[in-house]
Amino acid sequence: MVKMPRQVKRYSPSAGKHTLHTVERVKKRRPSELKWGQRRFRRVTAGYRGFPRPKPSGEKPTKRVNILYRCTETGKAHTPPCQRARKFELVDK
Repeated sequence: MVKMPRQVKRYSPSAGKHTLHTVERVKKRRPSELKWGQRRFRRVTAGYRGFPRPKPSGEKPTKRVNILYRCTETGKAHTPPCQRARKFELVDK
């Protein structure tokens, strides 16, 4: 389990110094139907055709967690690369 504080002091490129950031977890949004991959998927699965690629065999033990850091001074947001965690929780210090 990963417990992360709701406020972290880290470097802000927009401010040019270390500032206090609020931490929030990014929620997954509905995929756009206008993206090329989704249009191709709809075209391939249309009609009597089946699934275009083999189904994934099993479920992974961990999920990717997207974290958004928002600078309290400038209001700009930064997203580092995703981390993997079985459980993720934001805690107050």
